[in-house]
Amino acid sequence: MSKRRWTILLVPQGSGQSRAVELSWGAVKLAGAVAVVLAVAAVLLGSATMSRRVDLSRAARLEDENTRLAQELGELHARLTTLSDTIARISKRDGKIRLLANLEPIDPQVQAAGIGGPAAPPSPGSLATPLLRKAADVRVDVNALIRRADLLASSFSAAEDSLAAHSNRLAATPSILPTQGWLSSAFSAMREHPILHVARPHEGIDVSAPMGTPIEAPAAGVVRSTGWEAGYGNTIEIDHGFGIVTRFAHTSRILVHQGEHVQRGQRIALVGNTGLTTGPHLHYEVHVNGKPVDPLRYVMPEGVVTD
Repeated sequence: MSKRRWTILLVPQGSGQSRAVELSWGAVKLAGAVAVVLAVAAVLLGSATMSRRVDLSRAARLEDENTRLAQELGELHARLTTLSDTIARISKRDGKIRLLANLEPIDPQVQAAGIGGPAAPPSPGSLATPLLRKAADVRVDVNALIRRADLLASSFSAAEDSLAAHSNRLAATPSILPTQGWLSSAFSAMREHPILHVARPHEGIDVSAPMGTPIEAPAAGVVRSTGWEAGYGNTIEIDHGFGIVTRFAHTSRILVHQGEHVQRGQRIALVGNTGLTTGPHLHYEVHVNGKPVDPLRYVMPEGVVTD
C-alpha cells in the first residue's frame, strides 16, 4: 500500500505561475502538532500576562488600602493619646474626690495594673509588618484605656456611696441650738435639782426662753415618741439614725407626731414649763449609742448665749 500524500496548490495573485507542493502524511501530522503546540503556548502566555496584570492591579489596590489604613491608625492613635491624657486628668480629680469622701487613695500598683503593660511580641511565624505593629499598639492602648476607665468608674462609685453616707451622717448630726435663749444650766454628771434639792445627773442643758418660743429640730430624723413624761412634762424624742437620739422636755405644745420625718430647722414644739420646772425653758439632751453626751458638743459656738 502506497503512502498517502497531500498536494497543496499555491496560486499567487495576479499572473504569476501556480505551484504544487506535495506533503507526506507524516509532514502533515507534524505541522498539525506544531500548530497545536503554538496555540497552547499562545493561550498560556496570554493567561499568564492577564494574571500578572490582575496581580499587579490587586497589589496596587492593597498598597493604597494599607496606606489609607496606616493613616487612619495614626489618627486613631493620636485620638487615643488625647483620650489617655483626659483620663489622666480625671484620675487626678478622682484622687481629690476620694480624699473628700474620706477614702484611701488608689494603690499605685492597682493603678499600674489598670494602665496595662506592653504588647505581646509577635509569634516567630507571623508577618510583623509596620501596619500590623501599629494595629497591635492601638489595640493595646484601647485595652489599657478600658481597664483604666473601669477602675475610675469603680472608684467614683465607691466615692459616691461614701459621700452619700457622709452627707446623710451630716444631715443626721445635731448642729444647731433648738431654741433662741440663754444657757441657764449646763450638762453635768451630778448637780442639785433646783426643786427636789437632791443630787442627780443633769443629762442635758437648760435653755431659758420666753413662753411659746419656737423649738426646732437640730437635725433630720424621725420622731420616735411624743407625750407626757413624769418630771419632764411634754416631751419629744427624735431618732436621727447613726445611734443619735435627741430629747426635748418641758414644752408647752408639741407640733409633731410619732413617726413623722423632720428636717433640720423644722419647728417641732414651743417652749413651756410643764413638768418640774422653775420657769419656762427647754431641757435638751443628746444621746449617742444610748449614752448621754454634752449637747454643746453638737452646737455651733456662736449659737450659745451664756449671759
